[in-house]
Amino acid sequence: MFTGIVEELGEITAVETLDDACRFRLRGPAVTEGARHGDSVAVNGVCLTVVDHEGDEFTADVMAETLNRSSLGVLAVGSRVNLERPTAVGARLGGHIVQGHVDGTGEILERKPSEHWEIVRISLPADLARYVVEKGSITVDGISLTVVEAGPDFFTVSLIPTTLALTTLGIKQPGDPVNLEVDVIAKYVERLLGAQGGTR
Repeated sequence: MFTGIVEELGEITAVETLDDACRFRLRGPAVTEGARHGDSVAVNGVCLTVVDHEGDEFTADVMAETLNRSSLGVLAVGSRVNLERPTAVGARLGGHIVQGHVDGTGEILERKPSEHWEIVRISLPADLARYVVEKGSITVDGISLTVVEAGPDFFTVSLIPTTLALTTLGIKQPGDPVNLEVDVIAKYVERLLGAQGGTR
C-alpha cells in the first residue's frame, strides 16, 4: 500500500521492449536505498516489482496489461517519473490509501498558474466519474491530490509549489497522459450498496 506522497522524481535510463511486455531501468537514489529483489515501488502510480538493482538504479518488468491500462507505455529514456516505496506499518498516512492499481488514464487539459499555486484541469473517463467528488481524494501519476472541481468528464486539482517542484505534474503539459486511481473506499461502498439492492 502507498499513500501518494512522492519520495523523489526519478528517471527512465533504459527501456527494453519484449514481445508482450517491456523492462524499464530507472534511476532513483532514495527508493533504491535498501531495496531488495521483489520489493514494490510505485512508478507514476503503478505498483511495479523490483527485479534487480545496482547503485541508484533498479529494473522492473511491465506486462502488456499494465502497458495497455496505464500511461507507462509512452515512457522513454529520459522520461521523469514519480517514485514512492510502500508505506511502513505504523507510519503516518500523509496522503490517502493508494493501491498502485491504475483505474484508467486522463489527459492534462489546461494549466492555470497563479502567484502561489496552479490549477490543473484533467480529463476523466466516463466510467470513473462517479467515484470523483469535490474535496475527495484522487491519485494522479501516483500523487495523492484533493479534487477542487468534479465535472462529468473532467476534474481539477490545485497544486502547491512543492508538488510542482518535486513531481511530474510540474513539467507535464496539455495533451500529456496521466495515470488515475480513484479512492478505493468509494468502489467498496458502491459494491456493498449494489449487493444490498442500493437501499437500507
